Amino acid sequence: MKKKLYNFYLENTKRVNNWDLVDLSADRIIGAYLMERNKKILFKLAKSKNLWERRMAIISTFHFIKNGFYNTTFDISDSLLNDKHDLIHKAVGWMLREIGNRDVVAEENYLNKRYKNMPRTMLRYAIEKFPENKRQSYLKGKI
Repeated sequence: MKKKLYNFYLENTKRVNNWDLVDLSADRIIGAYLMERNKKILFKLAKSKNLWERRMAIISTFHFIKNGFYNTTFDISDSLLNDKHDLIHKAVGWMLREIGNRDVVAEENYLNKRYKNMPRTMLRYAIEKFPENKRQSYLKGKI
């Protein structure tokens, strides 16, 4: 059943037209299906011209994050660092923050190498729950 739902979802991505649909479904359908499988489809989605497919790529990794696996999220985040769309910046920042909610050291290790090149919205979302002094250090480029 999971495979049928996964295939149906991917066959109909052109019909997805808002962030809410992606945020409520991608991790539960794509992420759950791919948990123990090859994740190359996520990298294909991350390179799509379709905004919603790019968002699906990063939001799908929420399932992995909830299960303690962060590398795919970091890799997809890297591929989306230069994305021009604010909804992608927000999604990547959100997923990085979710990693930090579970493992702040992993999040900081990722951020420390990239934060100066991240879109401001992405960084703000990622560090939203940091202590104020640490947030300010990131925002001022003084880490």
